[in-house]
Amino acid sequence: MPDSATLDQTDRRILRALAEDGRITNAQLAQAVGLSPSPCWQRVRRLEKQGVISGYRAILDQEKLGASEIVLIEIVLDRHDDETLEIFGRTMQHMPEVLEVNLTTGEYDYLIKVAVKGTRGYEEFLRKKLYKVPGIRHSRSSFVLRSLKNVQAYLPQAG
Repeated sequence: MPDSATLDQTDRRILRALAEDGRITNAQLAQAVGLSPSPCWQRVRRLEKQGVISGYRAILDQEKLGASEIVLIEIVLDRHDDETLEIFGRTMQHMPEVLEVNLTTGEYDYLIKVAVKGTRGYEEFLRKKLYKVPGIRHSRSSFVLRSLKNVQAYLPQAG
């Protein structure tokens, strides 16, 4: 798999354009990056095959879906053995309101991002789901008041 140093400027223009609009047509993309459609399509397929582009997805509006509150939860586990980590990870995968799970360094073991419907929805998530996960010693929550920036990837500059 290539690193960011092996991507040329055209690859970088393609990646920036796709990160901004994943539904852009190949013809529009080719025009935006200064290529004809066939070489543009070949580059996109190469970037996909190399894993630089790992997928495409729709960005959903949580508010319109009825789960507009985003909560960041810091979690400390009782133990750090393989079984506890595996159970925690597998359990998080099966909770649809859990948007992200990040293993972290520092005071807390995990930072998870959850979408809920208000404080009642959050209380229900805690009581009926999170607090039933074996191995959790402690959690601390913060409600997101407003998201100022939300991107899915960072493309480092060449050089």
